[in-house]
Amino acid sequence: MLQELLTAGLTAAAVGGVYVAAAARVVKQYERGVVLRFGRLAGHVRPPGFTMVVPFVDRLHKVNMQVVTMPVPAQEGITRDNVTVRVDAVVYFKVVDAAYALIRVEDYRFAVSQMAQTSLRSIIGKSDLDDLLSNREKLNQGLELMIDSPAVEWGVTIDRVEIKDVSLPETMKRSMARQAEADRERRARIINADAELQASKKLSEAAGVMSEQPAALQLRLLQTVVAVAAEKNSTLVLPFPVELLRFLERAQQTPPEQSVEK
Repeated sequence: MLQELLTAGLTAAAVGGVYVAAAARVVKQYERGVVLRFGRLAGHVRPPGFTMVVPFVDRLHKVNMQVVTMPVPAQEGITRDNVTVRVDAVVYFKVVDAAYALIRVEDYRFAVSQMAQTSLRSIIGKSDLDDLLSNREKLNQGLELMIDSPAVEWGVTIDRVEIKDVSLPETMKRSMARQAEADRERRARIINADAELQASKKLSEAAGVMSEQPAALQLRLLQTVVAVAAEKNSTLVLPFPVELLRFLERAQQTPPEQSVEK
C-alpha cells in the first residue's frame, strides 16, 4: 500500500512538473505578453516576469515595446516646382498597446514602413525644393502627423521622423552652383560700389578742407612722396612747389632799407 502511494505521488509530481514546464513562460522587461485562448484574447496583457498559461490551450505572443528605428527607402518624386528629387528618411516608433499591435494589424512594422513611404511621397509632391533643403523641421513635423494618425489605431505611436538626405540631379546641382556664384558676384559688386561711394564722399570732404588751407595739399604731397620713397625701387620725379617760388620772389622784393635797419 505504501509503495502504491509513493508511486502515485511520484507520478503526480512528475505530471505536475511536466505541466509547470509546459505552462511556464518568461516575459522580458522590454516585452509584453498577449495570451490568445482558443483564438480569443484572454485576460489582460501579461507584464514582464514569470507567468503561466494553459498548455495546449493558450498561446502567448510577446510584443517588443522598445523604440524601433526604421529607415525609409529613398522615394523619388516631383516637387511642387517641378524638380525631380530622391528623399530618404528614418522613423522612430514604439508600441504602446501590445494587444492592439497584435490584433488590429497583421504586421505593424510592415504597416508603418508602407505608411511612411506613402507619406514621404506625398510630402515631396506638396513641397518646394527650397523647403526640402532648408525647412526640414516643418516637413518632419508634417510627416510625423501623417504617419501617426493611422498608427494610433494599431497601438503604435511615432516618436520622431527625420528626413536624412535629398538627392538632386546633376544638372540641377550645376544650375544651383551657377546661381549661388552669380549671387555672390552680385553682392561683391554692390559692396565695391558702396565702398567707392563712401570713399568719394570722404575725398570730397578732404578736398574742401584742402581748398581752405593750401599748405595742407603740400603736406599731403610730401606724405605721398615719403610713402613712395620707402620702397626704394623706383625713380621719383618731384615737382617744385609754386608756393616756394612765390616766397622767394617776395623775399627778393623786400626793400634794402628795412634790411639795413635790421
